[in-house]
Amino acid sequence: MFVEHVRLLASYNEWMNVKLYAAAASMPPEALAEDTGGFFGSLLGTLDHIVVGDTIWLKRFAQHPAGFAELAAIVSMPDPTSMDQIVCTDFAALRQRREWLDGVIIRWADTLTDPHLSVALTYASTKGVVSSKRFASLVMHLFNHQAQHRGQATTLLSQAGIDVGITDLVALIPDQV
Repeated sequence: MFVEHVRLLASYNEWMNVKLYAAAASMPPEALAEDTGGFFGSLLGTLDHIVVGDTIWLKRFAQHPAGFAELAAIVSMPDPTSMDQIVCTDFAALRQRREWLDGVIIRWADTLTDPHLSVALTYASTKGVVSSKRFASLVMHLFNHQAQHRGQATTLLSQAGIDVGITDLVALIPDQV
């Protein structure tokens, strides 16, 4: 049952990113990069931060004893050095990276089993602090982190006069008959 929820969150992540990037694409490049006082400065900075966070966590998830083949391409990517590192200064490149990451997340989520989620994952933070935590909780953190910062991005878009539309997870939860 928990695995089904992870798959729902992976779909929600992709659905919301399509909406966010479509809305952001309507803005001129200088408006995307303008420091609007958001936590990561600009809308571009906020969207980039989500990509950095996803990359860091997926690289950690690739260290899981299951050796998820779907995450192999992530391992060869350069390690972000901090959560505020800018990996894509160009919106088109960022969008392409986002779409690729979302595909990786969907494919990876489709391979998860409950036993995968019950193990502890040991990893090091970007500052070198080693932790060992329940994998299911770390997976939930990945999706919670995305949602937190997408909320900030939708606020920045709203302040720019752009309506993203419905953003609630409930829109993707199937009706029960």
